[in-house]
Amino acid sequence: MSMKAAVKLIMTFWLAIGCGVYVTAADPGVSDKEILLGSSLALEGAASYLGIQTNHGMNACINAANEKGDINGRKLKVIAYNDGYEPIPCMQNTQKLISEDKVFALTCYVGTPTSAKAQTVWTMAKVPAVGFFTGAEGLRTPLNHYNFHIRASYYQEADAIVDFFVNKLKFKRIAIFYQYDAFGEAVKKGTEIALSKYSMTPVGYGDYERNTLKIEEGLAKIKAANPEAVVMVGTYSPLAKFVKAAKQAGLTDTVFHTVSFVGPEAFAGELGKDSDRCVVTQVMMPYGESNAPLIAEYKSALKKYYPSDSPNFVSMEGFVNAKVLVEGLKRAGRDLTREGFIKAIESMKNVDLGGLTVSYDSSNHAGLKKVYITRIKNGKYVEVNDISDLK
Repeated sequence: MSMKAAVKLIMTFWLAIGCGVYVTAADPGVSDKEILLGSSLALEGAASYLGIQTNHGMNACINAANEKGDINGRKLKVIAYNDGYEPIPCMQNTQKLISEDKVFALTCYVGTPTSAKAQTVWTMAKVPAVGFFTGAEGLRTPLNHYNFHIRASYYQEADAIVDFFVNKLKFKRIAIFYQYDAFGEAVKKGTEIALSKYSMTPVGYGDYERNTLKIEEGLAKIKAANPEAVVMVGTYSPLAKFVKAAKQAGLTDTVFHTVSFVGPEAFAGELGKDSDRCVVTQVMMPYGESNAPLIAEYKSALKKYYPSDSPNFVSMEGFVNAKVLVEGLKRAGRDLTREGFIKAIESMKNVDLGGLTVSYDSSNHAGLKKVYITRIKNGKYVEVNDISDLK
């Protein structure tokens, strides 16, 4: 090494010490004391319950982890931007988080159309994204090196409910009412695939526009099909309006199902007395009567950091997403890089989070596969055990 190069190296070292910066090969968003994370979700608008509760669950977990101080000497900080459940704002938020805010990783994105639009941005920038409040297949297949999922997929939810309808309830007439966008198409296709296993096709289709309550035209098409069950795809307000209107239109014996994205507690609240014969597939374990350590940990953190919130499936999922992220950061060690972080999560094989076991490797970036079929009873969700629960 030349004298000039040696002097430059020494000066760089002492400058780093003087500024309190840890000298490392770390990627953007990592300093001596902090790891910067980014998120884009609906904090305002028609789907704001989903974004706000995901954000609360995520932060409850991160705040608890920061208090414990066991993330290799660093604390976590999250920058969260509102996208209103719209694709273009989500993409713009993602560009800002990566280019301007210089985040290390992304987490807890909410929605299929939003995440699908922004996926190209973080993939091109080689930034890992951990935990999505969506089970869309387009984010999973083909496997994206930078995407890590915690929840079961929409295809798995569709498969579970079709199996329940066909094999347990002996239904033959199943229709689909869906939000006309990438989210709706994802669940619609999953349901069609699940029905095809029984040589069945939907007896009718109806749709509505995202972020609206314009369900009337779609309802007319569903009513004309006279289904025994309707698989619904959307957020809580339009689907609750659809169920109420369908019952008033004469579909009183029909069973109404929706996937986990709906915002189950908000859905139940808006349904009120019309919640009978409604089922929701969940990707998180029902928290009401569970003794699992994870549930106790989640409830404790939520009560401490968001005392006005009641436990719910959405914030619980945000909590579990963040828990996987935190575990990955711990495993990645002090010399933190994005690729090292990715490898750390891929090393998580059969990791018990306290009642939920996640497993990843280089060819599997989906941690959970279990689906729970639940119904609303006295305003709360309980698992459906037999046919009599819906009769």
